[in-house]
Formats: sequence, structure tokens, C-alpha cells
Amino acid sequence: MASIEFNNVVKRYGSGKKTNQVIHGVTAEVKDGEFVVIVGPSGCGKSTLLRMVAGLEEISGGTISIGGRVVNELEPARRDIAMVFQNYALYPHMSVFDNMAYGLKIKKVPEAEIRARVDKAAQILELGSFLQRKPRELSGGQRQRVAMGRAIVRQPQVFLFDEPLSNLDAKLRAQTRLEIEKLHRDLGITSLFVTHDQVEAMTLAERMIVMNAGRMEQFGTPEEVYHRPQTTFVASFIGSPPMNLLQKAPGIPEGRILGVRPEHLRAVGTDGWRMRVETIEMLGAERLVYGWLGGDAEGQGGEWAILRMHETEAPPELGQTLLVAPLEDRVHWFDAATGLRAEA
Repeated sequence: MASIEFNNVVKRYGSGKKTNQVIHGVTAEVKDGEFVVIVGPSGCGKSTLLRMVAGLEEISGGTISIGGRVVNELEPARRDIAMVFQNYALYPHMSVFDNMAYGLKIKKVPEAEIRARVDKAAQILELGSFLQRKPRELSGGQRQRVAMGRAIVRQPQVFLFDEPLSNLDAKLRAQTRLEIEKLHRDLGITSLFVTHDQVEAMTLAERMIVMNAGRMEQFGTPEEVYHRPQTTFVASFIGSPPMNLLQKAPGIPEGRILGVRPEHLRAVGTDGWRMRVETIEMLGAERLVYGWLGGDAEGQGGEWAILRMHETEAPPELGQTLLVAPLEDRVHWFDAATGLRAEA
């Protein structure tokens, strides 16, 4: 096992006037044995960052170290990493056993050790009864487990996961998340996991790197990122539904943004902000109420806001005007010019 250190890492494509910088000075340390998720929207640079760790992308500036060794110039095969991709990348003509064993055979690992490693990985991933099957005979979730097994048998210092659950349906994604979490508990290998899905990030990560436009917006535990976002981007990206970011409501100082999560915005009897209800989503144990906060009687000139209500609360009517207020100890303040966290 090993730590991973990013020191002012930069990635550029092209040169001169055609230079396109896609990673802007990322500095972070992933601890030995830690499971860190890199999360962000499409095009934010998260996969590029992962591929630089793997050696599949050249590093334009700064350094990446694995286990204290700078790997900028090392070939992927010499970095002691194993990567699990979105598209399984299994050999269709080989059995599950041979797919998992192939990399070890190339390295001329003794046959008995190959068998022992594959059997152990198959036991961990509950693939023992599938070892003689071909990939076409497996479900999507089983194929992804074979891809993870192929990584496990290599016994690397670092696991790299590049959106490995994207091709699975919702039920399989949830199930495979649990399998990956259990796998990490059992093996304790340093892991980087890339996803655009903030639910995956929140449920899997010990810590998470939130990326936006090639920059690291925040690096912290899921609890830190959710309860104390450092920027308006993090506040709006992490959480479903996202945090309300308000500037026009009474009592908000000029140059400030007030952030309040939908579950911390409550309907009140008096002395609240006017919210005209536009639509309601019934989600079983709760309802999400969407509407315009402030503005005139029709909501014109107001700000879009979301209120989370428990199923036991009486739902409002469409077009109704509610009075709402945030829980005072659950509000967040941001600088309107920079988007950075600020004091009230």
C-alpha cells in the first residue's frame, strides 16, 4: 500500500496560443490505505487527474508521487497500480479464470500462485462458481466484479476506478457500491475512485475531492463537504436536491449569498419569506416543494427555491403562497463576488 501525493499538478494540451489548460495546480495527499473519491461534473478534469496517476496522460507541471516515489516519468507498468474502467475490458473468448489470471501469466507468475490469487479474489467477490464461464454468460454486475478481480490479483499498491458503475442499472449500482465498500474494508488498499454521481461519492468516500473546471474546490470528508461547503459550486453540486443560494431575500447583506439546504428551510406561520408554490414532487417519505421565493404575488422577480417537507406535513396547493424561514443555525454565507465561504 502507498500514499498518493499531488503537488501543484497541471495538465495542458497544445502549445503557444493554442494551449488549453485543463488541470490547474491540484495539491492534495491521499493517505496510505485511504479511499478517496474524485467527483465533479462532466469535463471538470476528474478522469484526466486519475489518468495522470495511472501514467496514461503526461503531467504538464508539478509532481505526482506514489509511496513517496515521484512517478512523472515512470511507465504505467512500473507504477504498481491497477485500474478498473467503465467498460469492463474483458477478453470475450477467455473464461473468467483466464481473464483474471492473464496479467499474472504475462508476468510469468508461477501457476500455483496464479491459482491461489485467483481463487482468493473469486472468494472475496463471490465469483467462485463462475470461473469457467465466458463474459457473455455473465450479468453486467458480474462482469464488473471480474474486472475488479483482475485488479485484485495483481496485489497493487493503488487501485484506480474510472467511473466503474456507469454502465449498470440503478439497482446494480447500489449493490456494486456495497461490494466495493466491503472490498476496501477487507483489502485496505489505497484507492482513487472517479464519478460524476455525488450519491456514489457521498456513500463511498472516506474523503472526497470536488473538482470544477480543472480546479479542486474542496477536499474533505463527506460530512465536511456537505455541512460546510467552501464554495457556492460545492454547495450547489453536493446534495440532492442542491442547496438554495439566495441573494434577494430580506436580511441578506449586499455582496453576500445565503445558502440553506431544502431540509433546513421550513414553512412557518408568520414572519417568513413569501414562497409561491410552482410544483411538488412526491417521493414517498417526503415531498419536495419548488417555487419562487420573494417577488410579486405571481413570483415574478423572485428566486427559485426548494423546500423539503416530511410526509406527515400537510402539502401545500399549487399556486399557494407559503411563508418560509431558514433554521438560523443551519445557514451558510458566501461572498457573492468570489463564491468563497464567508462569515455573515
